[in-house]
Amino acid sequence: MSAGPADDLAAVAVAVPVHNEAALLNDCLAALSAALAHTARTHPHVRVAAVVVLDACTDASEDIARSWPLRTLRIDARNVGTARRVGVTAALAALGEMPSSGIWVCTTDGDSTVPTTWLSHQLELRAAGADVVLGTVRPDFADLTAEHAAHWVATHPRGHPAGNVHGANLGLRADTYTAIGGFTDIDQHEDVELVRAARDLGARVVATDVNEVVTSGRLWGRTPGGYAAFVRATHERIAGVAASAPAGASQLT
Repeated sequence: MSAGPADDLAAVAVAVPVHNEAALLNDCLAALSAALAHTARTHPHVRVAAVVVLDACTDASEDIARSWPLRTLRIDARNVGTARRVGVTAALAALGEMPSSGIWVCTTDGDSTVPTTWLSHQLELRAAGADVVLGTVRPDFADLTAEHAAHWVATHPRGHPAGNVHGANLGLRADTYTAIGGFTDIDQHEDVELVRAARDLGARVVATDVNEVVTSGRLWGRTPGGYAAFVRATHERIAGVAASAPAGASQLT
């Protein structure tokens, strides 16, 4: 459903939702800054607006975010769908008036580190005709047992992305994003719902594992489900025991 020529790219809007990620946020923003700098070299005429959305943070996340030359925004939604939507809206507003067909929207997460080529690779896929790019995510092996890490490698052969949807590694055309109404205010799977709506609209969806993002390998995340639930289920299957939830796990509190 591409609505414009592949070479009309003028700008990129990046949103990063954060909820109490002080332990991981500095690495996240260092990696993001490196990716943005690389994109400035590969696409020198493309404007970029990146917004870090600090959602109900009670730790040092805000201080860390403000130490980087990135836009920050505070909200108290306690909702990842809202945080992602607000971030995209703010980034688009920062770019000013321009046709949405010339803007690319992408998101990652405050517990994740993107590769240097993360954004430039998405833009290459856009130029080749992609309306939506689904990038792969892998857990930080430092957070896993050796057996779990080996299992992950064995079950994720390179060059064969499964096409799963991860908000930590997701990009799409702004006109597609606008046509489907953007992220919804739900507390999990907002990324899955967004891509479902894009498919229903006829968007060309491309999966890639070239620009893989490393995310936290924790067993209990900031939402009831999400990637942590997948990591936990795999851990329990390998270990043969159920993981014990820490107090307050899987809740935006």
